[in-house]
Amino acid sequence: MKITLIGAGAIGGWIAAKLALVSPAQDVTVVARGDTLNAIAEHGVRLRETVGGERTERSARVRAVSETTTMSAQDLVIIAVKAPALQGVLHHVAPLLDEHTIILSAMNGVPAWFFARADRPLAGMALTSIDPNGAILRSLPASQTIGCVVHAASSVVEPGVIEHKMGNRLIIGEALGGGSERSNTLAKILVDAGFDVPISNDIHHDIWFKLWGNMTMNPVSAITGATGDKMLGDPLVRAFCSRVMIEAKAIGAAIGIHIEGEPEARHAVTEKLGAFKTSMLQDTLAGRAIELDALVTVVREIGQRVGVSTPNLDALLGLTRLMAQTRGIYKAPQSNS
Repeated sequence: MKITLIGAGAIGGWIAAKLALVSPAQDVTVVARGDTLNAIAEHGVRLRETVGGERTERSARVRAVSETTTMSAQDLVIIAVKAPALQGVLHHVAPLLDEHTIILSAMNGVPAWFFARADRPLAGMALTSIDPNGAILRSLPASQTIGCVVHAASSVVEPGVIEHKMGNRLIIGEALGGGSERSNTLAKILVDAGFDVPISNDIHHDIWFKLWGNMTMNPVSAITGATGDKMLGDPLVRAFCSRVMIEAKAIGAAIGIHIEGEPEARHAVTEKLGAFKTSMLQDTLAGRAIELDALVTVVREIGQRVGVSTPNLDALLGLTRLMAQTRGIYKAPQSNS
């Protein structure tokens, strides 16, 4: 099977390494650049993790390329970049697709295809906050896309070196809803590579539920510099996050995605992670672009369309956006049309 990953960071590198290590028959290519490209070309993707109670480092030999123009169509293309980088890598995708190619979208936040399903409220709605000119949806057709909700923690130790810390679950499901034979086929490939892969008939619910927690923890940590334990340990911050989550829960219900439980139950789960740094805090500290639009702005956009008032979400978005603009790590997506 010919597999190409767009993005060789914490999640893309982790997936690529496991596919190549556990399934050596797979033809795995990663698209990377700069020091990461050079490191992978020389050493492969080096994966550090705990196996059998011992810390290990294994090198997965994959093909590393900076461009895809000379490549043929792939059986599977995995998109594993952060949302702010997606527009900039779309040109890599076209040479890799034919009508049989499966696209696996392994990204945080609400995807551009979220309203491609015909059986849901707002069917066909364009999400201008994340795909202002429709380029993402045109390049990554929903009819060929399987969504993926990643429940794992990995980090890039140095270019081409990935440390997997915890979690091994990839929830997958058709972008257009329901089940399919190709989802079953993809799940088997991923399971054979060592992943835990539930197949969801409603991946939209799984996306929204994960978003429900990280749409508050991420931006609040970026503003304050605080770890998870400190955010939830402050009663005023905790209550503010709960109010944002209640607004997001109402938006979800308005589009047919019903979340059981209350924010406090979700906070209790997050508290078990202890003093962790969110991905958005790590990006802020490193001066990298943050995933604000896919996690927060788009939720506000949907709320406006369904008439749900979001004063707390608005405050969170405004404060985070201003902080990030001041630091030079956020720019609203621009139409290229």
